[in-house]
Amino acid sequence: MHPLDISTPAALIDETRLMRNIARMQQRMDALGVRLRPHVKTTKCIEVARRQRDAGASGITVSTLKEAEQFFAAGFSDVLYAVCIPPAKLDRALALRRQGCALTILVDSIASASAVVAKGKAEGHPFDVMIEVDSDGHRSGVRAEDPSLIDIGSVLHDGGAALKGVMTHAGSSYDLDTPEALRRLAEQERRECVRAAERLRAAGKSCPEVSVGSTPTALSATNLDGVTEVRAGVYAVFDLVMANVGVCTPRDVALSVLTTVIGHQAEKGWTIVDAGWMAMSPDRGTQRQKIDYGYGVVCGTDGNPIDGLVLTGVNQEHGIVSRMDGKVDPDMTTRLPIGTRLRVLPNHACATGTQFPEYQAITVDGVVQQWRRFDGW
Repeated sequence: MHPLDISTPAALIDETRLMRNIARMQQRMDALGVRLRPHVKTTKCIEVARRQRDAGASGITVSTLKEAEQFFAAGFSDVLYAVCIPPAKLDRALALRRQGCALTILVDSIASASAVVAKGKAEGHPFDVMIEVDSDGHRSGVRAEDPSLIDIGSVLHDGGAALKGVMTHAGSSYDLDTPEALRRLAEQERRECVRAAERLRAAGKSCPEVSVGSTPTALSATNLDGVTEVRAGVYAVFDLVMANVGVCTPRDVALSVLTTVIGHQAEKGWTIVDAGWMAMSPDRGTQRQKIDYGYGVVCGTDGNPIDGLVLTGVNQEHGIVSRMDGKVDPDMTTRLPIGTRLRVLPNHACATGTQFPEYQAITVDGVVQQWRRFDGW
């Protein structure tokens, strides 16, 4: 397929940018001496994960059991399910392990650890488990100095589960926007997770793996002593939130939505396109950051931004293109006549990707390939 033949709206992946982003992260992890375990939740796409693996990544991280099942079926057997597992999902996790998937699950409480141990004993199948560490107060996990950390480790270790290690995610990195702040948080993430591992080992518990990561901290860390692997996901395609954080520019964003001009409201300075929130997602993640990009940055078909144009409003199937500064451009109807094709860079790549059943990948040769993606849990 030729790019001009793609029906709009469509999710595009620029393979040239994708491969550059993948290489950048892999080279950084290689230089720091740690394994890279990509988080595949961003694209949920086998073709992207294969390119990450071919570049040197080891294993994958998932956020749903459906991802684990789909990627295992495609030949990815080393899988970390990085969401604390409730008892009701243990049967599904067990089914994957019995098929040969090296699935590691996650807990952050005595109750969850006890359920995992009880299920393993009942089925005669001990689970591989990591303990989630809260390194920044962002979301979940147990603090490194919390006495319950050792109790959780004891429940797993003494109950026959394989305590594989500890992991953390400094999600608050998305709220930062200076290199200095990102470096400090990357060090805090490392220090807290390594400390948790040291405490478990001092208590006589096996803790071989120390897993940290987010895209901002992975690209900002200067020291990963004591860490065995780093997890990151959105780096493969990036997005405008990451551009505001400062770890990429809009010209690094490999995911965009192809759209077509379908009308104008000239007196308002509006150009109407066929990509609304059903295509872009309702995510307004840049609204609280230093640059508010509306619902996305408007680009030409080459993927390069057009002088201050953003998607300022959306309805279900309509998007409003206008100037970021609010000024009315009297030449908009001439510059962007009906039928013009544009690309819109997303605020949040994960949310925009999930609006589509497949990507239209513009390969390095300039042709289009369809790359399947999947949704659900």
